[in-house]
Amino acid sequence: MKNALVIGAGVGGMAAALRLRAKGYQVTVLDRCERPGGRAQVFERDGFKFDAGPTVITAPFLFDELFQLFGRERADYVEFLPLNPWYQFYYPDGTRFNYGGTIDDTLREINKISPEDCQGYLELVDQSQKIFDVGFTQLAHQPFHSFWTMIKQVPALIRLKCYRTVWQLVSSYIKHPKLRQAFSVQPLLVGGSPFDTTSIYGLIHFLERKWHVFFAKGGTGALIDALAQLMKEQNISMRLSTTVDKIIVENGTARGVTLASGAQIHADVVVANTDPVHLYRNMLDRPDQKLSAAIKQRHSKLSMGLFVLFFGTDKTYPDVEHHTIWLGRRYEQLLRDIFDGDELPQDFSLYLHRPTATDPDFAPAGKDSFYVLAPVPNLKANIDWATEGDELQRRIVAALSKSILPGLEDHIVSDFYMTPEDFAKNYLSIGGAGFSVAPLFSQSAWFRFHNKAEGPKNLYLVGAGTHPGAGLPGVLSSAKVLDQIVPAVQEQDHAAVQRNASLATR
Repeated sequence: MKNALVIGAGVGGMAAALRLRAKGYQVTVLDRCERPGGRAQVFERDGFKFDAGPTVITAPFLFDELFQLFGRERADYVEFLPLNPWYQFYYPDGTRFNYGGTIDDTLREINKISPEDCQGYLELVDQSQKIFDVGFTQLAHQPFHSFWTMIKQVPALIRLKCYRTVWQLVSSYIKHPKLRQAFSVQPLLVGGSPFDTTSIYGLIHFLERKWHVFFAKGGTGALIDALAQLMKEQNISMRLSTTVDKIIVENGTARGVTLASGAQIHADVVVANTDPVHLYRNMLDRPDQKLSAAIKQRHSKLSMGLFVLFFGTDKTYPDVEHHTIWLGRRYEQLLRDIFDGDELPQDFSLYLHRPTATDPDFAPAGKDSFYVLAPVPNLKANIDWATEGDELQRRIVAALSKSILPGLEDHIVSDFYMTPEDFAKNYLSIGGAGFSVAPLFSQSAWFRFHNKAEGPKNLYLVGAGTHPGAGLPGVLSSAKVLDQIVPAVQEQDHAAVQRNASLATR
């Protein structure tokens, strides 16, 4: 049986392992963390449960497909709970805007703020569907290692004006500044600024409309456990607390990996669910990679960093929704400071996650579990997190205490945080970037790190830094690309038989 190695047990790596197993490979997954999930880790303290990593589930069919590969039903392993609203936006003046539900639900919310933008929103959703039909339905699972594949898409991308940014797209339909903010924040969920990210990512509006937004009962950790159980049932081996140091390359072909311990594991196929910049910079020697990869790893613009504060409270906050986007007083300039600045801004915008709004088992009775995520500069900025971390926590808690979480300073318990330095250390993310490379037009499709390695044969890439990009739909789609570029075992065996027969007749 042909052997496949998957480096990294993030969602993309787990999905890749399952798809390779369905192709007939004997699969082993290696990960440096103590449990699978990559950035989707779970922390438990003082009776509170805290999910790290992605908490918003869209395009649930991509998870369903993984179970259906083996005649299973995802619902038998983990339940997806629908959310309504999907997000609540909280503005500095105390205004709240609920986003989610039906089109009519959203129009009613828009009407409270800016009735003249109702028609514009309908037109925005219509344009989002057009982008979705090309950018997601046709291209998300297609490999882009051929430049001609990219060239063939140029007319459609120009027709859809995908050279515009997300902010330009939204502003062409929506006029009120509060609604422009609400409908342009989606790129931040995949590591980009709406003022720089290609409007291809405007498809997120229709993607959410088409399948809605869900939360896994038991949290992201329960979803990871469901995938891990399916992998175990399919005899996929998983080795945790194991760090890969190098890719073994022989005669231009990936033949396995060397571990940090010095041990070697050989394989017929290697799939890297790693930060591609780290892969090409540290895991492959320069002679083993193409010039395109060397240029990308040297010049790619990284996503922002993340400061993630986890905490429990000794009371509940029933007025706070499951997902809240807490917007600061600055928007464009704050994002400029985050993505291009060299210092930590004194202000912030926040994503507040309250899973106990949907699943009370995340906290003891009468208490709430939270995490709050603040986009911050990555490690290319001059920030001393040893001192800035505590101060940023203090400012965030004070801001929430004065607004959406009254009295938080007196009710917070069991708190800790992660900074970009933790992302660099724990996940080998270059620059401590939260989402690998940023989703710019110049870093999308063919210009992004290819799913078929730009170097050795039999080396493939999945995850946030490769095509099509970050976010759960993105990393799951990157694994789906493997269906087209990794031959099934029986196809390989058939080809080998043909080669041997040819040699025998010479």
